Amino acid sequence: MSEPENSEPWIFLSAGEASGEHYGVLLMEELRRRVPAARFFGMGGARMAALGFERVVRSEDVAVMGITEVIRHLPRIYREYRRLKQAIRERRPAAAVLIDFPDVNLKLAEALHAVGVPVIFFVSPQLWAWKKRRIHRVKRFVDQMLVIFPFEEEYYRQRGVKAEFVGHPLAELPLPTVSREEFAAQYGLNAGRRWIGLLPGSREREIRMNLPEMLRAATMLADAEFVLPLASTLSAGAAEQARTLVQQAGLAGRVHLVDDARGTLHHARASVVASGTATVEAALIGNPFVVVYRVSRLTYAIAQRVVKVPHVAMVNLVADRRVVPELIQDAFSASAVTAALQPLLEDGPQRTGMMRELKEVAGKLRRDGNSDGSSMERVAAAVAQTLA
Repeated sequence: MSEPENSEPWIFLSAGEASGEHYGVLLMEELRRRVPAARFFGMGGARMAALGFERVVRSEDVAVMGITEVIRHLPRIYREYRRLKQAIRERRPAAAVLIDFPDVNLKLAEALHAVGVPVIFFVSPQLWAWKKRRIHRVKRFVDQMLVIFPFEEEYYRQRGVKAEFVGHPLAELPLPTVSREEFAAQYGLNAGRRWIGLLPGSREREIRMNLPEMLRAATMLADAEFVLPLASTLSAGAAEQARTLVQQAGLAGRVHLVDDARGTLHHARASVVASGTATVEAALIGNPFVVVYRVSRLTYAIAQRVVKVPHVAMVNLVADRRVVPELIQDAFSASAVTAALQPLLEDGPQRTGMMRELKEVAGKLRRDGNSDGSSMERVAAAVAQTLA
C-alpha cells in the first residue's frame, strides 16, 4: 500500500441491523479519536452515514430475520454482497470490522481474507447454538473474535480461535435519568398506576407475530397501564400497524406508544419482552420480565432440528439456568403470559428472587476491571493495533 494510503487508512465496517449500527457509530467515534485520518466504508445505517461513513450498501436494505425470511431475500442479499466485495477489491482497506449479521459477514470475511485484509469480528455468530460447522470458516478467515458474552471466549479458544471477551456495551450505559413523573407527563401515563412494558421486537414481522398475543394478555390484566416502545428503525407502515392493533384490541386508552425502551424498562413494574437484545437491556436495568417469541411454523420446525441450546433467552444462557420464564411459539399464549407475569407484579419471593438473579447476570456482562477502558475502547484498540 502506498504512503498516502497509509496516512489515511480505509477501514471496512459491516453492520447489518439496528443494534449493529449502534455499535458501528460508537466504534467510529472511538476510532476517530485514535486514528483521526481514518476513512470508513462498507455496509451501515443512516447514523453511520451522518458521521461520514461511505455506505456502499444500506443496512436497512438487507436486514431480515428468520430462516424462511432470509431464504426469500437471498437474491437481494447476495446482490448487495457482490457490491461490497467489489468495493473491497477497489479500496483494499487496512482493516475490517464485521459486526454480528453472520449470514453476510462470514462470507465477507472470506472475501476480505482473500485479498489480505485483517478481519476482526465483533459480536459473535451464535455458533454455540446452531450452524456449528461455521467454526471452520471462522478459523480460516477471522483473525480475531471480540465477544460480548463471557461464555463465548472459552468456546472459541477451545476451538483454536483468537478470542477476547470485551464486555457488553449495554452493560456500561447508566440507568435512564428521566423521572417517573416526567415519563408519565411526556407520554400521557398515570403516574399513580402500575405500568407493564410490552416489547414485541424491533422488526416489522416481530410486531406482526408477537404484538397481538401481548395485547390479548393486556386485556386480561386489570388495573394496569401498558407501555409499548416502538423502535426508531421501524418503518412508518409497521408503526401504523402497531397503532391499529392496539385500537382493534380496544386498548387505545390503556396502551401508550412511546419511543423510549430503556425508560420503559426502568419504570415498568414488569414487562413482556420478545427474545433479543431487549432481554439483555431488561436484565441490566433490573426489570422483572417474561420472554416470548413466535416465528413462522416452517422457521420454528427447522430451528427445532438445528438449534441445540438449553435456553432461548440470552439471560438464561448467561446464567446457565432458568432465571426468566420462556414462552416460545405454541407456549406463547395470552393466558400463559398473564400466569407468568402475575407473580412478578406483586412483592414476594418470585419478584425479589428474579431481581436478585438479574443483578447477577448484569455483573457477568461487565468485564472485571476498567483499566483498559470500555468495551468499545477495547474494540477500537484491537483495530488500531491491527493498523499499526
